Amino acid sequence: MNTKQTGQGYGYIPVAILCNILWGSAIPFINIGYRLFGIESGGTGSQILFAGCRFFLAGWVTLLIRTVSLKRPALPKRGNAGMVLKLAAVQTVGQYVLFYIGVAHTISVKASIIQGLGAFVSILIASFIFRYETMDRTKWIGGALGILGVIVMNWRSGSFGGGLSLFGEGALVLSMISCAFSAGMIKKYGQKEDPVTLNGWQFVVGGAVMIVIGLLCRGQLHPQGGTAYLVMLYLVMLSAVAYSLWSMLLKTYPISKIAVFMFLQPLFGVILGILLVKQKPDTSPVQYAAALTLVCACIIVINSAGESSAPEGDGQ
Repeated sequence: MNTKQTGQGYGYIPVAILCNILWGSAIPFINIGYRLFGIESGGTGSQILFAGCRFFLAGWVTLLIRTVSLKRPALPKRGNAGMVLKLAAVQTVGQYVLFYIGVAHTISVKASIIQGLGAFVSILIASFIFRYETMDRTKWIGGALGILGVIVMNWRSGSFGGGLSLFGEGALVLSMISCAFSAGMIKKYGQKEDPVTLNGWQFVVGGAVMIVIGLLCRGQLHPQGGTAYLVMLYLVMLSAVAYSLWSMLLKTYPISKIAVFMFLQPLFGVILGILLVKQKPDTSPVQYAAALTLVCACIIVINSAGESSAPEGDGQ
């Protein structure tokens, strides 16, 4: 498949930024949700159950909206059920179960940096595994700038010690790789199936599996008042909107031009965390400014470059 961007302009930029603002807002709202649903910081089972409910409901909301827009039931085409199962296993179950296990066993600085590397790994996998495009010097330079921006934002004196663990950093790396692989899968499957329908059903399936895993891990939810349900509703709508828009972007545009915006996500997460949950900033304004400058430079470098032709036999 030729992924050259012909006559499509730059209308994807505000949409990609919006998706990452929404994902950035998820972290503070999840923290609020944990408090309102009585979930302790070390309650991995309850956290997975909470996420499973969020994605399960998000899937049904996505399918309801798509059904209304199509004026027919949003069902996958005959023979495409396997795509739903594979994507659910990688994007929802694999990514988020590993993420919650990893976060529970590592410090937040390392978690943020590993999560931030996902944008660059998505580009690498799109180039070397799925072979949608070539990995040229511009993408290496842009990726390096983005990684440097994430490191600058999270830099603390002595914060990178403590060694590595399989259930900590190991689980987070696998989660990040799952996220990167899902981008390539969405682009591939989106050529044969409506990406919004695909996204809705994989949420339903993946969310149901996470609910079962959470219950087996003795997870419990104890909602405390109506505000708890409002927070859950926001997270449900956030997932339905952001992932549906992101799926359509990945179907239409080169992965490198879309994935690079994920470098903005940790920046938005920190800023919104300070504004929404009054988190005390532990990084100087100079670091934020430097990180934002580097990430913006990364986005400009990759998005202003000419397209690289996809090699023959691009995995389709």
